[in-house]
Amino acid sequence: MKKLSMFAFGVLFLAGVSCSREERTGVDQQLLSASSEIDQTNEIDFKEGIDLTTSQSTYESRPAEPTLTNDCLTITVDNPGIGVFPKTYTLNYGDGCTFNGITRAGTLTITLTDYLMNSGSVMTIVRGDDYYINGRKLEGTITYVNTTTNSEIPQWNRTIVDGGIVTLNGNYFTFSGQRTVRMTAGVNTLILADNVYEISSGTHNVVNPNNGNTLNMTVVEPLIKKYACPNISQGKLSLQGVVLDGVLDYGDNTCDNQAVYTHSNGNTYAVTLF
Repeated sequence: MKKLSMFAFGVLFLAGVSCSREERTGVDQQLLSASSEIDQTNEIDFKEGIDLTTSQSTYESRPAEPTLTNDCLTITVDNPGIGVFPKTYTLNYGDGCTFNGITRAGTLTITLTDYLMNSGSVMTIVRGDDYYINGRKLEGTITYVNTTTNSEIPQWNRTIVDGGIVTLNGNYFTFSGQRTVRMTAGVNTLILADNVYEISSGTHNVVNPNNGNTLNMTVVEPLIKKYACPNISQGKLSLQGVVLDGVLDYGDNTCDNQAVYTHSNGNTYAVTLF
């Protein structure tokens, strides 16, 4: 098996191809790298939403004061009372605020129409104009609509619109998409650490506005995201782009930053995630 990082993915097909083919491969490498970062930052922001709004016990234990300060992070709550909705949290990370190895800057707004676990509730995450995660500028609105029919398996329909990312090397990409997210463990416990989420279906589309090249990522085997793990640890995505035509496999549910891409010709490559 060959090994490569997301930022070195362009070496996949460089041997024996024309210059124009190499350029196109480089574009796909950039799209794949951006897609990995987009997935990771979306999950980071979902986790932030869970931390703030996951259950009634969270509200009950939250101080009644409208403004909370924790080191470099300031959280403003417009309706701090228990059971009062809609409730909007404005998170201000200032020029930089680091928790658990993740550095954010700027502002993030999270609005909730009801308790997150209640069917019909809507959680909306809006990234401010100055919002960054680990040096990457993020844009867009992410909406989670609770579509639960079985209280033992909470479920949300997630939609991303007006998404954008400026990567560390200054490249800009837009993105959008829809996925179904289910909670498959930790539903009946009082802690968050044992929560497990499953992305059971959906497609994301990433675009390079400079040339219109796209990468479509479709869930073909449910993606497993543990609350306690920073990365997706299991599941498969179908990748379809200018050059890429294969499957990205996140592994056997081990919490690590490794995945394997298998091209349509059978060649496999180890991939280091964001």
